[in-house]
Amino acid sequence: MMMIHCGGRQVTFDELANIPLPEETDTYKPVAFGDLIANTLNISQGLLKDYDYIGSELAVAGNDQRMFGVIKFKSEESDEMGLAIGIRSSYDKSISNGFCMGANVFVCDNLAFNGTVTYMRKHTKNVVDDLEEKLVSTIWNSQNKFQNILRDKEYMANLYVNNDQAYKFLGLMMGHKVLKPRQVAKALMQWKNPPDAFGNRDMWSLYNACTEALKSTPPNRILESHIKLHEFATA
Repeated sequence: MMMIHCGGRQVTFDELANIPLPEETDTYKPVAFGDLIANTLNISQGLLKDYDYIGSELAVAGNDQRMFGVIKFKSEESDEMGLAIGIRSSYDKSISNGFCMGANVFVCDNLAFNGTVTYMRKHTKNVVDDLEEKLVSTIWNSQNKFQNILRDKEYMANLYVNNDQAYKFLGLMMGHKVLKPRQVAKALMQWKNPPDAFGNRDMWSLYNACTEALKSTPPNRILESHIKLHEFATA
């Protein structure tokens, strides 16, 4: 689930596609938000044969000049987790086009991303062709990352965590600026009063308490924040 703050708003695909495209210059080649989402969906549906498309969440920020999206798929291997493709772009040159892949945790509608943002591409000549080519290789090569996340989930679910260890981890998340103070308070509340699916006192439950808190992260930082959380949680 993508929560929108700091002036951002969630939009439909039609709303996204109708945002005016900036003029092209000698050094700047804009990529239409609607085309980027549609192409990503078409390519991913063609490559992800063992996954069913279940929906997309799209958002804009910065006076509708920055776009963030998550395209979600359900895996035949796991009833609890599915694949998610994170996408971002901009019309105001503030961020490059980017893709990353991770997991969608159905029981709490949270996201889990490991590794780094898989591919970034500036708005320069041949950007559209390069994005399509790189998206194919990104999806193809990153399916292993999803398998790694499934293994990480099993590992975390078997790692007991007591309250003192949880408090220490949350302090580290704030110290390393993964979570803000208010988000730490939210994660602590989730840890102390977890939903039934995360009632076990293990690292997986603590991890999901943190991902719940990350829902209040601004759209331009949410993917990196999830990646940093995953790296710390599995270290």
